[in-house]
Amino acid sequence: MIERNFLTPKEVACELVTVAENKVNYSIVQKIILGIIAGAYIAFAAVASNTAAFQLMNNPSTLGISKLISAFVFSGGLILVVVCGSELFTGNNLMLMGVYEKKISVKQLLLSWTIVYISNFVGSILIAFLVTKSGQLDFASSMLGGSTIKISCAKVSLSTHKAIILGILCNWLVCLAVWGSTAARNIGSKIMAIFFPIMMFVTAGFEHSIANMYYISAGIFAKGNIQYMDAAIQLGVKQSDIVSLDWTSFFIGNLIPVTLGNIIGGTVFVATTYWIAFLKKNK
Repeated sequence: MIERNFLTPKEVACELVTVAENKVNYSIVQKIILGIIAGAYIAFAAVASNTAAFQLMNNPSTLGISKLISAFVFSGGLILVVVCGSELFTGNNLMLMGVYEKKISVKQLLLSWTIVYISNFVGSILIAFLVTKSGQLDFASSMLGGSTIKISCAKVSLSTHKAIILGILCNWLVCLAVWGSTAARNIGSKIMAIFFPIMMFVTAGFEHSIANMYYISAGIFAKGNIQYMDAAIQLGVKQSDIVSLDWTSFFIGNLIPVTLGNIIGGTVFVATTYWIAFLKKNK
């Protein structure tokens, strides 16, 4: 009999319940460390994807291909999270399956989510600060810095309902990437299982809360540099939009609604639907 090198969907569901049990049993220090590096990995991916695609991104005739290039590069972020080992809030929305199976409590779930979310923020903002201070955004006569501000302004200008919906669609795909990587039994298969869903969400322009912790905080840091501000204005960003780009607009205008959408996308459309499909009927 030929041995399978993957798990069936039902086996994945069972495996993710076990994973949830293991995750809540990590010490607080483990959760913090693994959360910080996950935020950093996603931020590294955001830095690289912006650098690779920003010139094409600012030309309407090449916008589509710029999104595709950005998506190819950004996929490396979740690959690092999964393969190297770390704790990412959005992927951890699948831990709800452990609650459904009564293997972990709601309190344990929420505590784990909170610690990891805050730690992801620390890792993301650390990279954003270091990148803006390193001069990396000076690339192409500071146009990379200007593009960073432009992206941030666009994200905080989303209406609340759009931010929530884009967050739902994003984490639906992110959690499917985690689901697929759990099904895979070797590194190559895990990478491929992650790559395509992440490529889809980035190309489509969906909103990822942890990625936005880098994108928007980097824009806030970058606007303190007059050269980056001038470059952003050259790219068509209104000065009033740059002035209004701050921590309040970040949290209220983007992070909170996108996070809510991410939670709905991961818990409702992946964790709950697959639990009903593969585990609930066995009770």
